[in-house]
Parts: sequence; structure tokens; C-alpha cells
Amino acid sequence: MKAVLMGTVAAAALLIAGQAAAADETALATSKGCLACHSIDKKVVGPSYKDVAKKYKGDKGAEAKLVEKVMKGGSGVWGSTPMPPNNVTKEEATKLVKWVLSH
Repeated sequence: MKAVLMGTVAAAALLIAGQAAAADETALATSKGCLACHSIDKKVVGPSYKDVAKKYKGDKGAEAKLVEKVMKGGSGVWGSTPMPPNNVTKEEATKLVKWVLSH
């Protein structure tokens, strides 16, 4: 019984920590203007984060490629509308990309 209770408490703590981390990334994406063109589950100007995660699933080089694209901008992958360069540090871009790929 005690082991079950401890396991439940540990699972709840991980869930809360995961929700807090997601809230941090959502706040970062909002502050950097990402959500003006993207959303988690539907295309806005750019692709949804779920579509990005699906496209790059299993691509070992995706994180580095997308960090570079977030920082420098790019075009042609999702249509003719270019993504502008973003005013983010490499650490911020990496955090955002990991979050996007987790969807």
C-alpha cells in the first residue's frame, strides 16, 4: 500500500513538473511572437506544432536544423511564406524546438 501511494505521489509530481515546463515554453513562445504565426494544433500562417513534430519524427538532425531555422529564418519547407529570423538566443531556440518536437 505504501509503495502504491509513493508511486502515485511520484507520478503526480512528474505530471505537475511537466505542466510547469510546458507553461514556461508557452510563455517563451508567446513572448517571442511565435504564437502569432503558429499554434499547437492548427495551421495559422505557419504550420501547427503537431504537424512540425510529425514531419520531423525520427529525424536525428531535426533539432539542430530547426534551431538554426528559428534563429535565422527560412522558407520553402511549408510553402512560399517565409519565416523571419527571430530574436532568440540559441538556448531559447533549443528550448522552443524541443517543445515543438514534443507535440
